[in-house]
Amino acid sequence: MRVVHVYRTYFPDPPGGLQEAIRQIALSTRERGVEARILTLSPNPVPDIVDYPEGQVIREKSWAAPASCDLGGPCAVMKYREMAAWADVVHFHFPWPFADVLHLLGRTRKPTVMTYHSDIVRQKALGAIYGPLMRRTLRSMSAVVATSPAYAQTSETLAACVSKARLKTIPLGIIDYRDETLPDRVQRDVESRLGLADGEPYFLALGVLRYYKGLHTLVEAAPGIGAKLVIAGSGPERERLEALARQHGARNVVFAGQITHEEKVALLKGCRAMVLPSHLRSEAFGMVLVEAAMFGKPMVCCEVGSGTSFVNEDGVTGFVVPPESPARLAAAINRFALDEALARTMGAAARERYERLFSGPALGSAYRALYEDVMRGGV
Repeated sequence: MRVVHVYRTYFPDPPGGLQEAIRQIALSTRERGVEARILTLSPNPVPDIVDYPEGQVIREKSWAAPASCDLGGPCAVMKYREMAAWADVVHFHFPWPFADVLHLLGRTRKPTVMTYHSDIVRQKALGAIYGPLMRRTLRSMSAVVATSPAYAQTSETLAACVSKARLKTIPLGIIDYRDETLPDRVQRDVESRLGLADGEPYFLALGVLRYYKGLHTLVEAAPGIGAKLVIAGSGPERERLEALARQHGARNVVFAGQITHEEKVALLKGCRAMVLPSHLRSEAFGMVLVEAAMFGKPMVCCEVGSGTSFVNEDGVTGFVVPPESPARLAAAINRFALDEALARTMGAAARERYERLFSGPALGSAYRALYEDVMRGGV
């Protein structure tokens, strides 16, 4: 079986959560006999073909990227037609308006699947202009996948454009890397660099520092939290968050900056719990929560009607609190800071939930079955 994934950007260009989600789908389905290729755009597509374990990446030129919407030219349309002819199933990843153009001009004749990662939240003007084409594309798909039951139930776009028969729910997942062996120096060096004392509990916030991550709430809550908070990652909100930390006297907030994969593993192994205070639906799933669950760590997140509170089951694998509530966020984190046994119990429940719902085998089996279904003409 051959599947081509279509999305605006992919490795080796700067990484993001959606690119990693595609990589995990491709890797996990490859274990089940699916040959994957990824068609993407790049501002510098040299080389134009890159081989990765998950499959071949075919890159065309991105001529512009207004509102993070990469746009290609006629060559991209021709390459899309070529890849669609090669594939048994074309797998789109939403949102990317230019993919709708490829689908339309490419005259797609193969079964199509779309993974609906997020509503268009911030670019309202783009959404209004793009709306007619978006609705046409969604209604033409053989199947549309929501990444959590919450998103399937609360997305107005999905409700308006996708019939219940064609709407499926498949959670995102990650192939297990918890048992990766790290040199002893990595754990020691990263904790030393960040000023973390041996045996001292700390909480980890991990990811690109974007507007919807709610990290301002975490910084505002910090003075009332009896442990260090490590914010790992880089992004456009870094300077604003550092200024906010100074303003609130949040001396227990540690900005780790961009970290390596080995350092991420070390911090996931060493932290007491994961914190994801995202306050907008742009945080559609929260892959870092899946990583925390993989490592057997409990979580604290906010209820925004997306997949975050599906990954983190309130009162079982961690706590779900209202968004932009520093007091409630601090209280939830302090429960884990003061009760290590509670953190271990909920962490074990998180690991069990990961194996059942978010592991590589669960992800690969679900998508392989969906591909087979749309190829047979069913949904």
